[in-house]
Amino acid sequence: MKNGAQHINKQIEDPSTGEVVLINTCARDVVTTFPAMKDKYDTEYPEYTPEPNALNELQPLIKGKNITIVLGTWCGDSREQLPRFLKTIDLSSIADENITFICVNRAKETEDESLENLNIDRVPTFIVYQNEEELGRIIEKPIVSIEEDLVLILSKK
Repeated sequence: MKNGAQHINKQIEDPSTGEVVLINTCARDVVTTFPAMKDKYDTEYPEYTPEPNALNELQPLIKGKNITIVLGTWCGDSREQLPRFLKTIDLSSIADENITFICVNRAKETEDESLENLNIDRVPTFIVYQNEEELGRIIEKPIVSIEEDLVLILSKK
């Protein structure tokens, strides 16, 4: 990242709505406690129960993987899916340092280079990597469930 720390956890006013949103790379605790995200996070995270068999299958598959999450704090799907995704990966024992959070404005842009070559069309987008190679992504909403979609992505090799 060229411009360093001042771009991390940055808040801006969305010119189209006047709403304050997060932009660029953000820390998990900043995203989950951000006012636009917090209420939904505080209900969705504890209430979501990943399917146990899929979760058991996921645990060995997710080890050593990296995940980039592109989301909008203004986006209803991001507010709903992020807590479910985080609950799933928390139960899968993936390390926090293997997860990158990138927040975008309504035009799905950042102010830094964090979206370069990611081809983001809709949010949230959860991208799974191994050794910097993209294995797959969940776009907007899972097809089956977060955990089952992750198992499908990680077991297709």
